[in-house]
Amino acid sequence: MPYFQIHTIRGVRSKEEIRKLADVVQDCSLKHFDAPQKDRYQIITQHEPGEMICEDTNLGLERTDKLVFIQVFQQGRDAETKQALYAALAEQLKKECGVEGNDLIVTVSRNEKEDWSFGNGRAQFLTGEL
Repeated sequence: MPYFQIHTIRGVRSKEEIRKLADVVQDCSLKHFDAPQKDRYQIITQHEPGEMICEDTNLGLERTDKLVFIQVFQQGRDAETKQALYAALAEQLKKECGVEGNDLIVTVSRNEKEDWSFGNGRAQFLTGEL
């Protein structure tokens, strides 16, 4: 059950475009992380211009104001699965949302079952509720 934070720059995309970004992320999650169909945990944050600073790391990537930064929090996935997700996100976000590869940053942070509470102060993965 991945949880996504999607960061963009305010005023660059319409509400419809933002929703499309979120939908593409969800579709890729379902396909490549085998997430359950009804599990959708996403937070979309739009930052003021100048609040997202993503400088080149000697890869020759030039960023634009259409930058999208996706943080994924999830339980363990192997490197091959993560790479498939990165590739799918790049392909689908370019095709459906016009996000160029140089404007996409994805990072995955691993967490475990005890790191999730979906409400009522309970760790539902540990209690057997999920």
